[in-house]
Amino acid sequence: MQNAPARPLRGVDHHVLERLVDAVGTVFRGRRETVRLSVAALLAGGHVLFEDVPGVGKTTLARALATALGLDFRRIQFTSDLLPSDVLGVSVYNPRLQEFETRPGPIFAQVLLADEINRAPPRTQSGLLEAMQEGRVTLDDRTRELPRPFLVLATQNPLEQYGTYPLPESQLDRFLMKLNIGYPDAEREREILLGATAGDPVEGLAPVMGPAQVLALQALVDGVRADPALVDYLMQIVTATRVDGRLRSGVSTRGAVALFRAARAYALVDGRDFLVPDDVRRLVVPCLAHRVSPAGASAGSGHDEAAAVLEEIVSAIEVPV
Repeated sequence: MQNAPARPLRGVDHHVLERLVDAVGTVFRGRRETVRLSVAALLAGGHVLFEDVPGVGKTTLARALATALGLDFRRIQFTSDLLPSDVLGVSVYNPRLQEFETRPGPIFAQVLLADEINRAPPRTQSGLLEAMQEGRVTLDDRTRELPRPFLVLATQNPLEQYGTYPLPESQLDRFLMKLNIGYPDAEREREILLGATAGDPVEGLAPVMGPAQVLALQALVDGVRADPALVDYLMQIVTATRVDGRLRSGVSTRGAVALFRAARAYALVDGRDFLVPDDVRRLVVPCLAHRVSPAGASAGSGHDEAAAVLEEIVSAIEVPV
């Protein structure tokens, strides 16, 4: 399979995504690929779950993305006493009008940071994840559409930390990608230390685009061309997960669709209107590792082992040429 020459992305400046990644990179230093994957998730209409220790820049990334995208941003700190109404909204009685009125919750934002989502009880987790899946919230028998574009960046602490409620597999499946940020290298961390007294860098960030441009880019994802051989390649990977004895269960059809859409969005971030094998290979672990579990592992655990199995599966399948 020969790669076709890249064509200008129709209806949008094809350099705008590069400028977006560069802008976020001035604040969120040394992790350009994490930014690219987060932008791809947004373009694919999905959401991202970050699992990492506190203090590695998850909140900074969320705020920087929202600012550079020109989108409304809100943050919810998940705690053990958080109720679904604290996220979705609540009805209160207005004595002046003598009627109940709905007060929308913080979920009605274009970029929502769900901080430490696994510290909230399952009932509250479910309320958020249902809204993510449906794109709407029902309050007082009235359905309210969530704003568009809508991106949830959730963080969770490692499960061995005190006071956490692991997300079950059915809820993990609502996230398009699961990413780890990790620590910056020594040079980048030195830059962060030297700039720590210069104030909040996000406040000096200028928007690169706006909501209309984001929606236009999302609409372009379905137009990214995929050679039939690449679709077959992706399906070979998915099918292999279903017969591999090291995995308790394979990737579902929804997982296959998620991988395909994410790979096309990633191609768009790279400035291309066509898919190449590396797009699929790069997105396998971020999109699939949290959707499968190693045999014998409990739900929500064994992510690193699942990632290793997936990488071995991908390396064993012939790449279309």
